[in-house]
Amino acid sequence: MIIKGTKINDRYAIIRTLGEGGMANVYLAYDTILDRNVAVKVLRGDLANDDKFVRRFQREALSASSLNHPNIVEMYDVGEDDGQYYIVMEYVEGKTLKQLLKKRGSLTITEVIDIMSQITDGMAHAHDSYIIHRDIKPQNIMILENGLIKITDFGIAMAMNSTQLTQTNSVMGSVHYLPPEQANGKGSTLRSDIYSMGILMYELLTGGVPYKGDNAVEIALKHLKEPLPSIRKKLPELPQSIENIILRSTAKNPQNRYKDAREMHQDIITAMDESRANERKYNYVYSESDIEETKMLDNAVKEVKESEKMRKEDIIRLDREESKKQNKLLIILASIFTGLVVLAAAVVFLLPYISKDETKKIPDVSNLSAVDATNKLVEEGFEPTCRDNDNQKIDYKYEASDEIKEGYAIKTTPGSGTLAKEGREVCIVLSSGDASFEMEDYSGRNYIEVKTLLEERYKVNVIVEKQKVSEDENKEENSVIGTKPAVGETVKNGSTITLYIPEVEIVYPNFADGSYTVSQVEEFAKKYNLTLTIKEEENGVLTPGTIISQSRPAGNPVQEGVQFTITVAKEPKIIGGPEDDPGDEVPTEPDTPGNNTNGDEDEN
Repeated sequence: MIIKGTKINDRYAIIRTLGEGGMANVYLAYDTILDRNVAVKVLRGDLANDDKFVRRFQREALSASSLNHPNIVEMYDVGEDDGQYYIVMEYVEGKTLKQLLKKRGSLTITEVIDIMSQITDGMAHAHDSYIIHRDIKPQNIMILENGLIKITDFGIAMAMNSTQLTQTNSVMGSVHYLPPEQANGKGSTLRSDIYSMGILMYELLTGGVPYKGDNAVEIALKHLKEPLPSIRKKLPELPQSIENIILRSTAKNPQNRYKDAREMHQDIITAMDESRANERKYNYVYSESDIEETKMLDNAVKEVKESEKMRKEDIIRLDREESKKQNKLLIILASIFTGLVVLAAAVVFLLPYISKDETKKIPDVSNLSAVDATNKLVEEGFEPTCRDNDNQKIDYKYEASDEIKEGYAIKTTPGSGTLAKEGREVCIVLSSGDASFEMEDYSGRNYIEVKTLLEERYKVNVIVEKQKVSEDENKEENSVIGTKPAVGETVKNGSTITLYIPEVEIVYPNFADGSYTVSQVEEFAKKYNLTLTIKEEENGVLTPGTIISQSRPAGNPVQEGVQFTITVAKEPKIIGGPEDDPGDEVPTEPDTPGNNTNGDEDEN
């Protein structure tokens, strides 16, 4: 727990706690640089000590920060401060759909269509960039007072995908919306988000989730095994077009769902059209393998039992009707027949499994071209296929190598000599060439992005250098300002790369150079919490309102809360004229512009 007033990265001042969870705590904070409230999510527990997870978290958060859509909470910043990893997001004043459901119980059809059309529109934008959320649930959907929907937790949900099933505090909240393929340990695709949105739509209409249980495993198995409970039994007046959207999006087989959120969005916005008033119920082929295998096994057991029962009845009948010799013959024949039946059944049901269990050694394809390595694996009965981080099939993976020629095979995964079943996927790892590379110019890029990119193969250090900059230079504290080795130098595999980033220190501009107005100085003082005093001085040369001098010299660092004075020209009075007031004091000799030597001492 972070206490009120604490500053994260010397920038985000904590105001209060917004929420706590098993993965992270969320705080309302004030961005002291951009003068706005933000939401800061700070990782907690063992996750912050898991280097692999932290790298994934930073990479995914940066990826999600590219999303710009009115229905997606904007992500501003991601970083680390004294061992605390955080992301900074747009602060949304509203409530989650979970809170709304607790208050209302369920929503009307019109409300659900409006909410789901916004959610699918935002998700369509993410799916266009092939960014998968992986944790769509009402706790991650905000609704504002004006009805605007905001999807939250993109970066953290993507990063947590591989760990959330082991996190006791978070799994029960997510498992109610868990696609069957994820419950079965398979990878996520765009259609995984479709399933979760279908379950969410079911809950918004009925006020409850379709699958319930005492623990996460029980609920996950229901997602795998049980058909979706009929929503029209609970809501008889619900249009068939609405039920069809839920049925299609929650199909067990991903191939039967919408291909992406955009297709689902188009279906939702036309759901209440007159042309769909008499729409037929959506039906699809349900081919969940576990249930099919169970049915086949049940039928096989039933046939064997019936066959055994008939055999016993035949033996008893023949024993009574025939002689001992005939009885013996018939028993032998019946036994042979039964043996054949059992053998045939065993062949029918076990042959596929026996053939699948045939194993071979994975051949050595090192130093072969990509084509030759692929052909060699195919000849041995294996499938040359790799999987990316999202479990999507790709042709090859690549690694740098000083020994293997670029484009030629380094190894396979699993390695050569490993016993594997025929048809097993085997990944070919190709050489991407010499492990050394010429240092690129990373200036201006976010140091976390560059660090994450480089530390796959190199050790990376980060050094902070103080830099005085004027406000209009607009340098970002998290941007790279230099590297060691320098741009253009050769870096070898395993080397240490140092990234230099600035610690930005704002300095006073020269307000008396004629380019600033008094209102601009007032804005500057407000932004940096300065106590501003404006003195006027008669001047017959300069235009009234022109800044003549300032108490703190240009180039001095700005410190919050200090006194800052500017002197501004005003039109001189004509002595003895009609506007001259005899009671006025005699003007003192004006200070020389820019030559106030005691301003700092007087005003501190």
